[in-house]
Amino acid sequence: MAETYFSPEEIEERKKAIFDAMGKRGQRQIMKTGYDKWDPFQEPKDPIDIRKDKTKRTSQELIREFLTAIDADDYSNSYAQGALEMCIGIINDEEKIRGMFDFAQWYTKLLVKEGHDPL
Repeated sequence: MAETYFSPEEIEERKKAIFDAMGKRGQRQIMKTGYDKWDPFQEPKDPIDIRKDKTKRTSQELIREFLTAIDADDYSNSYAQGALEMCIGIINDEEKIRGMFDFAQWYTKLLVKEGHDPL
């Protein structure tokens, strides 16, 4: 299949047309990060079920391994749901989850340092 190439002027024209066709809310989101940085033609990300972490495991593989390492009587559905959210957030490199993860590690070290039992 032959690839189609566009001149920079054609690309900018198409980009502006896409932007102009968007709703005001979507346009505001783009303007927050910068119109120049916005690329409406970028390839979509992989579906979440086939994304893998640094160990080459999917979120389903990771969460299954984690939950089977724990006695099923020691956790609730809410606990498992929290672990899954954390797992997906880590794979997606979400800043909020990174902050939660870093805090949990820091807090565990603090408890040990001060002679308390870790959670």
